[in-house]
Formats: sequence, C-alpha cells, structure tokens
Amino acid sequence: MSSVEFESRAVVDRVGTSFVAGPLIAAALAATSIVVGLLWDISWHRSIGRDTFWTPAHMAIYAGGLIAGLAAAVLVLRASFGPPAVAGIAVSVGPLKGPIGAWVMVWGAFAMLASAPFDDWWHAAYGLDVKVISPPHAVLAAGMAGIAVGAMLLSAAAQNRAGEDRTARWGLLHLYASGVLLTLAASFLVEYTFPLHQHSGVFYAVTAGVFPLFLVAGAVSSRHRFPATLAAAVYMALMAAMDWILPLFPAEPRLAPIYNPITHMVPFCFPLLLVPPALAIDLVLVRSRGWRDRSRSLLLGVAFIAVFLAVQWPFALFQMTPASRNWFFLGDRYWSYWFHPDVPWRFGFAPVPGPLTAMSLLLAVVLAIASARAGLAIGRRLARVRR
Repeated sequence: MSSVEFESRAVVDRVGTSFVAGPLIAAALAATSIVVGLLWDISWHRSIGRDTFWTPAHMAIYAGGLIAGLAAAVLVLRASFGPPAVAGIAVSVGPLKGPIGAWVMVWGAFAMLASAPFDDWWHAAYGLDVKVISPPHAVLAAGMAGIAVGAMLLSAAAQNRAGEDRTARWGLLHLYASGVLLTLAASFLVEYTFPLHQHSGVFYAVTAGVFPLFLVAGAVSSRHRFPATLAAAVYMALMAAMDWILPLFPAEPRLAPIYNPITHMVPFCFPLLLVPPALAIDLVLVRSRGWRDRSRSLLLGVAFIAVFLAVQWPFALFQMTPASRNWFFLGDRYWSYWFHPDVPWRFGFAPVPGPLTAMSLLLAVVLAIASARAGLAIGRRLARVRR
C-alpha cells in the first residue's frame, strides 16, 4: 500500500469511527431496551397472562426497535449524502449507502414493527401463547436479533478501524453487544433451561448447540483479553438484574386456570453459570492459536461441555434445596401462575424430557463442537469488518 493510500485509509477510518459514535451508542441502548423488554414481557405472560398490547414491556421492546431504526436511518442518510470519507465505510444498496450493521438494523427494525399488528391479531384470535415462539414472535425475534447483530457489526467495524489508543473503547462496546446478543439467545431457550430441566439431555443439547457459537464468535472477533468471559458476565448481569428487580413489582393473574396464586412478577431462574465455560473458551483460544479449525473446535466444544457440566450439574442440585429458596437464588419463585404446586417435581427434576444419558451427552458434545466451529468462522469474519 502506498503512503497516499495509507493516509487516505487512515482519514476514512478516523472520520468513519467518529461518524458512527453517536448512532452506535444509541444502537447499544436500543438493544438493551429490547432485551430488557423481552425478559419483562415473558415474565408478564407468566405472571399476569395475556394483557393489552400496550403493556410497558411491549413498549420497551418496540421503543428499542424504533430507536435502533432511527439510528440506522441517520447512518444511512449521512453516509449517502455526507463527505467522501464517510462514504468510504459504507456499502451501497441501490442509490443509498450505509455501514453493513446499519442495513441489518434497518431490516431488524422493519421486522419488529411489522410483527406488532400480527402479534396483536394472533392474541385476539388464539389467546395466550402456549410457547415462547409463536409465528408473530418468530418474526419479532428475527427483528430483535437483526438489531443486536447490527449493533455487533457496527461495534466490530468501529473496533477494527480504531487506532490502538481507541481500540479498548470500541472493543468494550463490541463485547457488550455480544453479551446482549447472548442474553437474547438465552431468553428464547427459557422453556428448556428451568432448574427442573437442568439434569436432562435436552438441556445440555440445547445449550451446547447455541452458547458456544455466540461465545466463540464474540471472542474471536474481539481485541480484548478474556472476551468470552466478559460477554458471559454481561449475560449474567442482565439476567440477574431482571431476576432481582421483577419480583419487586406487584402482579396478579388474569387468566384461568390459576394453580399458583402469585402477588408479584415472576422472575426467571438464577442465570446459567456461563462464566466458567466462557473462561475455558478464552483459555483454549489463546493456547490453540495457529491450530486448524477442526482441532480448535474439537477442543473448544469438549472444554465447554466439561466445564459447564461440572458447574451447572451441582448447581442444579443446589437449586432444589431449601438453601436456594430466597430472593437471591430464587429456588422457589420462578413458577408461573399455571404451574400446579402439587406436582412431584416442584423441588425436583421433571421426568420429561428425560435424564442425561451417555448418548445424549455425546450428542451435546457433537453439537458444542459444531457450534464452536461456526463461531470460529463467524468470529473471523467479524474481525475483518471495516464497513
């Protein structure tokens, strides 16, 4: 690269990083509003049932989508009609230009807002959701994921363009976006991750197939030390905060049948212990630098399962004991109003979907390896994003 080209690229990087600063912070706040609103909404359904569309939880979700969409629109307009240096960090879509992350956020905001009338009609026609993922919720989930991914792309590009003195700032924002995306993924697995399922094969298969991808992708694309650990800490902090704040608000079920009378918002269970396996991922990534993906993903998958099993299995046992039945560990507070208090596994493990066996553990290991392999590929692409 000639000195002129190098200087031109430096100008583009400097101007481009300054150009995305405000909208990127707005995108991070929007993603936080979305994930907080989503967790609040799930708790609302589990505490009160189907309510009006205009609940505070719904407003937090859609406000996040609106803020993200406006931030992305600002980026597109400024890149399209701004100085040439700004256009240098953008990609063209028709006559308009914008950073890749902004385009993803525009799509995500559109999907979220389009899902609102669909969701309202669905509840009017079919009533309470039996599952977290209904057709309108699937559209909404895709939109929310688009905004979180867009924020992660924007922060990755800002980190990759920044000079050494500014990498830490944008790198931390990138890890925060990674942690928010991890929390979003975890919220859609809630039906499989309650304590009464945490000794089942399905629990380990689901978590192994999802979490390594997000942890590895965020870690490989980051320039910080212990990136996966920090992203997992963001997840645990967000989940724990919602767990401890939600029960402070009064709530009363409005739909029958009501088997478990409650007086306050129902929290989730204590967050999954993802920090220890995330730390194992960080250490493996450092020690295996330069290895082929096949060997690396094998070691990453095995390490994730080994450490996660070692910490989550005994912690699941602890959650069944009287010592966990308090405001901190929530061992007796995460049951929805339709949960019958007389079921034999109220303080035990449910017989369905079945216990962890050698075959289901092997499946979990295979899924963790495949998930880690995908995370390596995605992380390398994120590490090269500059637009």
